[in-house]
Amino acid sequence: MYEKILVPLDGSHIGETALVHVEELVAKLSPKTRVEVTLLQVISSLTHYVIAGEASVQVPYNSQEIAQIQRKARSYLNKAGDGLKNAGATVKTKVTTGSAAEEIIRVADQIQADMVAMSTHGRHGLSRWAFGSVTDKILRAGKVPVLVVRAPKDTENT
Repeated sequence: MYEKILVPLDGSHIGETALVHVEELVAKLSPKTRVEVTLLQVISSLTHYVIAGEASVQVPYNSQEIAQIQRKARSYLNKAGDGLKNAGATVKTKVTTGSAAEEIIRVADQIQADMVAMSTHGRHGLSRWAFGSVTDKILRAGKVPVLVVRAPKDTENT
């Protein structure tokens, strides 16, 4: 059934909302079913801005800065997976770079995920149009079921 679950995380409390639901699912399936959960963080920007007075310029990160960002992401994912491990899941972590939606779909295919579980900010209207919706893109272009968990209102500013 759900033996391989992909959970994309962005480092925010909102992004982690789906973890609780996946932990409950794993606890109910385990030990009858061996569940492997892959936690994914996509680094979507490999540049930063340098500002001097009123001028700014976009500068690419150097290889050491990228390596540091990737280390922080892996450390975050390892810590985020503690509850899943306690629930009985095998937890893997993956850090990639690129477009969040494209990378989530690509990794889901790569690991042959049975389900993607992710949180959503719940934006709508103009805000949704302006920021786009990674969740929408996954729902429309992905090939596996998607568990979408809407973040509670009290976490939307974190």
